[in-house]
Amino acid sequence: MPVLETPFDSEILILNVTVLEPRMKHPTIFQQFDALAQGDAFRILNDHDPKPLYYQMIAERGNIFSWQYLEQGPQRWIVEIKKHAPGETVGELAAKDVRKAEVFKKYGIDFCCGGKKSLAQACAEAGVSEAEVAAALENAGKERSVADTAAFNRWDADFLADYIYNQHHNYYYEEGPVLNELVDKVTARHSDHAPELKQVQLIWRQLSAELNTHFLKEERIVFPFIKALVKARKTGDLNELQAYPSIQEPIQVMESDHEAAGDLLAALRKLTNGFTPPQGACNSFQLLYQKLADLEADLHQHIHLENNILFPKGLQLERDLRTALTA
Repeated sequence: MPVLETPFDSEILILNVTVLEPRMKHPTIFQQFDALAQGDAFRILNDHDPKPLYYQMIAERGNIFSWQYLEQGPQRWIVEIKKHAPGETVGELAAKDVRKAEVFKKYGIDFCCGGKKSLAQACAEAGVSEAEVAAALENAGKERSVADTAAFNRWDADFLADYIYNQHHNYYYEEGPVLNELVDKVTARHSDHAPELKQVQLIWRQLSAELNTHFLKEERIVFPFIKALVKARKTGDLNELQAYPSIQEPIQVMESDHEAAGDLLAALRKLTNGFTPPQGACNSFQLLYQKLADLEADLHQHIHLENNILFPKGLQLERDLRTALTA
């Protein structure tokens, strides 16, 4: 196979890096990427997982591309790399203006776990009119906002990490045990005539286990790392950074966890008909669904703050510091 070819069933170019000298692989890929028009893509063919390239591209080009595995070994690895089309992502729009986040909620557009998508892509996946949503966003921008919507963006990353812990992690630590008890109680008493409760109980246990592990990873790895980056910027002491690995991989793991949690929340919402208790439900049944709805709202805000504000702050801070370190 030549270095470049276009398969008969696709117009997307394939770059076969297996025939290149090792020292030429990444420079050639970067050259091909830089030549792309916005919205266009190419594919790379390799004989091993090219994941290190992903981290290098994030560090050197930023979050301006998508990365999709088409084949994952063991002998062939094909990845499609697409340069983002111009325009802000739904996550960026929501991060700048909470009024626009409310529009996305109204139309069922995922701006937290799916925050890296363009408005067109997000609307298509939600099955809503892009023109209608765009008009709603424009109108929302004209409304007077009670809250200071730009506050989160102005905060230092270490302060925002503390806010997320105090506001959102602690919320779950308080409400999680209450939900555990309620889910088991309501399922035991009412699953005979509401069989979906057994599935609700199962999914809740999966979600709870996922969140318990996820929050520990944030509190022990990601948040301390971000605080170390902020400290290094403030003190000018960059020597400690040499002992740290990159924050890119932990953040990617966190975002993957967020997607898994988002899928479980969506499954709960579907099973419970939007957390709507059946007619004649007892107080405990109603309380369970209300608390699940409250938890969903809190987690959506939590994930939004991390995916669209905290993590980009951390990645940009690391890029700036490591550039200074090598200067």
